[in-house]
Amino acid sequence: MSSIFTKIIERQIPAHIVAESEDAIAFLDINPLTEGHTLVIPKQEVDYLFDLEDDLYTSLQLFAKKVAKSMKQVTGKRIGTAVMGLEVPHAHIHLIPFTQMSELNFTNPKLKLSEEKLAEIAEEIRLAFTKA
Repeated sequence: MSSIFTKIIERQIPAHIVAESEDAIAFLDINPLTEGHTLVIPKQEVDYLFDLEDDLYTSLQLFAKKVAKSMKQVTGKRIGTAVMGLEVPHAHIHLIPFTQMSELNFTNPKLKLSEEKLAEIAEEIRLAFTKA
């Protein structure tokens, strides 16, 4: 059975996509720790990040770097990264804008942002990404 992330890649369910390459896609987390919290995933469904083939792993990290730079430009904040791999059985990298270490704590309450706010944030990051 396809993961929820594969369903996003295949456009079977909606997502606020901020960037896409041949091998990867980045979209806003719908339960973010901070505004702009983004997930970067390979298009190939692999459960564990460190099981990716080297070329795909490298291209995913370079794609995440470009997305993070776009996010920093939009938010004016540093971008933290996290890899847990427990929430969805599809490798993913969390990119999280932050100003304090406590903002990177996954036990913190998640933000409840409107669809309009998520769409606005996604558009800003998407525009910065296309200009990079």
